[in-house]
Amino acid sequence: MTPFELERLDFSQPSVSSWAAGDERRRNWPVVYVLDGSGSPGQGSVYVGETVNAVGRLKQHLANPAKSSFRRVRVVIDETFNKSVCLDLESHLIRWLAGDGKFAVMNGNEGIIDARYYERDLYRESFRDIFEKLRADGIFHRSISEIENSDLFKLSPFKVLTSEQAIAVEDIVEGLLDDLRSGATSTSVIEGHPGTGKTIVAIFLMKLLADIGDHDDTDEVEPDSMFAEFFVPENRELLRGLRIGLVVPQQSLRESIKRVFRKTPKLTDRQILTPFDIGESDQRWDVLIVDETHRLNQRANQSSGVNNKRFVTINEELFGSDDVSKTQLDWIRAQSAHQVYLLDVEQTVRPADLPRVTLRELAETARSNHRRYPLATQMRVRAGSDYVEFVRAVLRGEHRDQPAPDFGEYDFRLFNDLGEMRQAILDREAESGLARLVAGYAWDWKSRSDKTAYDIEIDGVRLRWNSQAKDWINSPGSVNEVGSIHTVQGYDLNYAGVVIGNDLRFDAERGCLYVDRESYRDAKGKENNKQLGIVYSDEDLLEFIRNIYGVLMTRGIRGTYVYVCDSALRTHVEQLLQSHSPARATGA
Repeated sequence: MTPFELERLDFSQPSVSSWAAGDERRRNWPVVYVLDGSGSPGQGSVYVGETVNAVGRLKQHLANPAKSSFRRVRVVIDETFNKSVCLDLESHLIRWLAGDGKFAVMNGNEGIIDARYYERDLYRESFRDIFEKLRADGIFHRSISEIENSDLFKLSPFKVLTSEQAIAVEDIVEGLLDDLRSGATSTSVIEGHPGTGKTIVAIFLMKLLADIGDHDDTDEVEPDSMFAEFFVPENRELLRGLRIGLVVPQQSLRESIKRVFRKTPKLTDRQILTPFDIGESDQRWDVLIVDETHRLNQRANQSSGVNNKRFVTINEELFGSDDVSKTQLDWIRAQSAHQVYLLDVEQTVRPADLPRVTLRELAETARSNHRRYPLATQMRVRAGSDYVEFVRAVLRGEHRDQPAPDFGEYDFRLFNDLGEMRQAILDREAESGLARLVAGYAWDWKSRSDKTAYDIEIDGVRLRWNSQAKDWINSPGSVNEVGSIHTVQGYDLNYAGVVIGNDLRFDAERGCLYVDRESYRDAKGKENNKQLGIVYSDEDLLEFIRNIYGVLMTRGIRGTYVYVCDSALRTHVEQLLQSHSPARATGA
């Protein structure tokens, strides 16, 4: 391919007019351009576009008051570019810029595409050269690998949606607009296994609704987008001024999403809410999108006495008395007109989480109203949905003589020595980053009160639990620690080294999994529910522990390494894997 050219000019009428007098391609050729400028205090702004008439497009931008903060233009010109290539490059640059965090990206997210076209892979190789040129020119701060490993990139609203996700988003927005016109209330449910992109849909929806409700007639909307039809004045008036929030029950994930919203125009971190925020709100919300709905709480002993008191007070305020049957789900219903729930029944991990029957009823009601949207396409684990199904089936004890599926190039290994697995994780961290050890809660957290103590000691290896709860994965030293379920649920890793403790064991004679209650050290994870009079049996606890390991074993994008403490369970898993790949089954 011929080398691309990067042309630079000031974003001003005289500069654009002078530039127009040169190369004819500036007026009649597919190009991609980047505008950047001062933007908001403390952070510049950037806008990426594509056009076949760069001069005409830049003059339109100059006439738009919303673009008045931009100061510079960079135009990428390549003799081999066509419209499809430009749309693809535009989408890549938008996603990378959002993940880099140096600039606030002023684009909407409705035009992010991932279309197939002739020699796409070859063109995409050149995109990296264009990125490096722009990086040298000050547009990017970090490398592509650093960007793509960051939460800003992974949790960005500028994502290419799968067809399932796009249909769900389109249908939800269309239904919401219809309900706003008629005054009806609504409930939608998006359901999917780990890695199907539920959180991405939630964040995408927040940005799309903000853009529809805040656009004006001079804003550019990608005409080929399936969402373009929503950008009309009537819908803008329906959405403008609505209170729209994103409820995130998990503290660590909540803080990560807040950072993304701080970098995203038209969104604010004040829209990221806890369930308690909703219960205590003195105003109703118009729309609440609830991520990780399975982590909402029923009435149970909370993490602190303060939160126990808050639960009582909220119930009294909302329902007139402290009805112990009321859950955080009831708070959300009482405090909003429209709800979108994202859930996976098999990711409940503690007795305080909403019970399975409540989640199933929620999904069934949405299905009967034609507002349940199942997601099946695996976006995280490169082994695909077969791997996720295999892991869950093994943890449910459903696999017997069936051979394991072919995981392709996915790096799945079962280790017999924890030291070897730890070294493999350190090697992967050096190669690609985002490689971490995680484990079930089968060891006391001694290091919480004694920083010199070790929590996990196996095969001569001594390790500590995560030293912080918020954003542990990206914290300094996390590669030398072990993350718990509460620090990794909802996150991606490149490689996960999973330690299955003695809380999960295998009875070879009966051929079934069972729980070792004494080895499970999460006090909140096994305490009975005095408020509701529920005593949790070993079978109940086994379900939670299965779900925990199901979550841990589906974090790795490129690979999952497993060390099993219980020798009988290790042998059982080895036998299941033997027909698939003896080398990976032994950790060799």
